[in-house]
Order: sequence, then structure tokens, then C-alpha cells
Amino acid sequence: MNDTPPSTDPFARVGADTPRSRVAYYRTVCDLPAVLEPHTGRISFTAGMVWAIEMPSELGQSVEIHLETTKQGGGPIVTHPRSHTWTFLVRSDIPATMVAAQAALSRSHRITVLGNGDRVALPSPADQGSEYRGWITAAHSTFRPSGRAVLSEAHRCATPPREHSR
Repeated sequence: MNDTPPSTDPFARVGADTPRSRVAYYRTVCDLPAVLEPHTGRISFTAGMVWAIEMPSELGQSVEIHLETTKQGGGPIVTHPRSHTWTFLVRSDIPATMVAAQAALSRSHRITVLGNGDRVALPSPADQGSEYRGWITAAHSTFRPSGRAVLSEAHRCATPPREHSR
């Protein structure tokens, strides 16, 4: 399984990409409340209007494919190659009952909802090398898929189909 960020990163060929310019891009173009950690150059945001759903990269690939084929939009998606996880940036439309039910998925399938107040890491030019964060599907607008749809699809992909009794 390859977790190396593909060339969908809109900053991959920009020579003037700095942590400050990246934060400005995330804030103005993507409407993400990104903040810069000045001593490290890392970029993150606190979930509020935008949430995130983290899952193993293999599961994330299945979820992304289904979301794309059903025209629900699969991105933006951040990869974390060291932990072999993908993080989907999503709308904050997941009902509390669904978040509570997700706790079992978190234990058994490593699916985590990052909601109000949780920190979400974003790719930064300070993250050099393939073992740090990168984009699977880059943020390039204010679009985010439904958190409810991503979580439902993750549950569907993570749960093996029941055998039919004869």
C-alpha cells in the first residue's frame, strides 16, 4: 500500500510555498481556520464548522472510491504515511447519536471522528519527506463532503457483509 502523497498537492511545484503562505491559502481559498505553529512550521485547525474523520489508509481508499462513484465527493483528504491513516475533512453534519455509535468503530476499525474542539493537522511545507502529512485529494475550495456520508461509508466498508442463511 502506497501512502506517499500523489501530485495532487497544489503547492508541489510552487517555489514560494511557505508555512505562512499555506495558512493564508487555507484560510482564504478553503475557508479553513488554519493556524501556524511558529516554532515548528506545522499547520492545524480546531474542528468546529469543519470536522474530520480519520481511518486506516486502506479503508480510506475504499471510502474515497465509493464517494467518488456516487458523486458525493471524496476530498479533501490528508494522508499520514507514518501512521498509515487518511483524514477526510468533512462538514460538521454528524448527529451526536451517530458520533456515539462510532465509538465501537473506533475500537475495532480505528475510525475516529475529530469534532468540536479537536485539533486537525494539515500538510505544511515544513513537513519535508514522504513520512509526513500530504494531500491525497488537496483542499482547493470550500467543498467538504458530508461527515454523515463519510462515516456511514466507512462503517459500510469496515463491516463485512453478513452471510445469508439458507
